[in-house]
Formats: sequence, C-alpha cells, structure tokens
Amino acid sequence: MGAGIAHAFLLAGSHVTVVERDEETAHAASDRVLGSVEASITRGSATETSGAYRARLVSTNDISAFDSCEIVVEAVPEDISLKIDALTRVEAQIGPDAVIASNTSSISIDELAATLDRPNRFLGMHFFNPVPASTLVEIVRAAATAPPLVDQARGWVHSIGKTPIVVADAPGFASSRLGVALGLEAIRMVEEGVASPEDIDAAMTLGYKHPVGPLRLTDIVGLDVRLGIAEYLAAHLGERFEPPALLRRLVAEGNLGRKTGRGFYEWDA
Repeated sequence: MGAGIAHAFLLAGSHVTVVERDEETAHAASDRVLGSVEASITRGSATETSGAYRARLVSTNDISAFDSCEIVVEAVPEDISLKIDALTRVEAQIGPDAVIASNTSSISIDELAATLDRPNRFLGMHFFNPVPASTLVEIVRAAATAPPLVDQARGWVHSIGKTPIVVADAPGFASSRLGVALGLEAIRMVEEGVASPEDIDAAMTLGYKHPVGPLRLTDIVGLDVRLGIAEYLAAHLGERFEPPALLRRLVAEGNLGRKTGRGFYEWDA
C-alpha cells in the first residue's frame, strides 16, 4: 500500500520520501514504486520521463529523511502498537507545521491521536487497494484534528486525481465497516455451501455493478488483513463482525490471498 501511495504523489509532481525498516526493504520499495511508474508511462497516464520521477524519489531506512516533509502518510501494518511506534517516531522528526496522516483502515484515529504531542496536526487518510486504480481516499477526522487541516487534506487528495470523502472517527469508519460486513457475509456463504466464490462475486459484479466481488477483493487486500479488521470491529461493535471459522482457518494455513498465491482464488504468486 505504501508504494502505491508514493506512486500517486510522485505522478502528481511531488518530491516523495519512502522510509522502510531496513536497507533491503527500502530498495525493494523503490523498485515497486518505479515499476508502477514505468507501467503508468506505458499506459500513457504519466507525462514525464522515468528519470524525472526517479529524481524526485528517495527511499531509505533513515527516518530523519522526513525532516523537510510537508505531510507524512504512515502505512505500516494494521497493528496498533506498530502504528503508535511509527507515528511517535515520525512526529519527533518533522517540523511543528507538518502533517501526519495514518492510512489505517479501521483503527481509531482518536486513539492514535492521543499518543501524539500535536494531535491537531493528525488525521486519517485511508487509501484503497490497488492505489493506482482506486479513485477514493477516505479522510478521517479525529476530535482533535484542526478543521483547516481537513480542507488541506481534501486539496492533497484532489491533487493526486482522487476523490475525498470525510468521515468522523468511528470503528471501521464508513468504507471498512460496509466493505468488511459484505466480505464476511460472502465468506459465510462459501462456508455454508450457498454458492462458489466465483458465483458469489458474479452476483455482486453483475447484479450490483461492483467493480470487483467481495471474495476476490478479500484476496487482493489479504485474508490476514481482513481478519485483523474483523476482529477489531467485533471487539468494538459486537458479534455481527465475528470472523467466520473459514477465514480463520485459511489464515492459519497461510492462504492469505494474492500475496501467497492462494485464498478464495488461485493467483500467480
């Protein structure tokens, strides 16, 4: 997800800094971003040369590289302790007027904001997978978020060619709450033998004009990611978000979707 966000800002003309946990992952992140750039050039959706984009991209494991950034988008895995660690370390590096946004898809923005010294400069910016193809960004307003910051975030989203929606902080926000509810019910239907994954997805893509079915989307997002979000929502909103046994079993078996080659579908890993 982080590489996709970097790609979006890079194509919009920004200087982009990616910070990873070590040199190896930093190099890999650079390769992913530049690979996406090359694909955009081939499709005709990028207007500059690959060299121009490369010149505006820094990928490193040195968090001090964030010193001069106007906005930092945190995109670590959906684990609250990892996010708090990343956010507090970022805040210690950036200037007082810089903005931090979390790309969390479900974790409370108010809860994360409470760990920061400048919560008024913090909000959620939830991007969607795959970022280059998605046109939506969900801006999540915390109680402490400065109101002008929301308008500033809207401007950033428009600048990268996407559409913002603004929601108040609540478990699952708007998009994950609705999307996970649909995905879990689709998994229950497979579990109960109601229909195959292909037919359930066809019901939503052909019958309701969804661009992708809930089970294929679960594979794209990652079954482990979807399980983590479901567990979080179940803890905060009740048993209607309790993960189905089938989802737990597939994750325990290491069948996490597209990234492992198998989930509800077979993929080229």
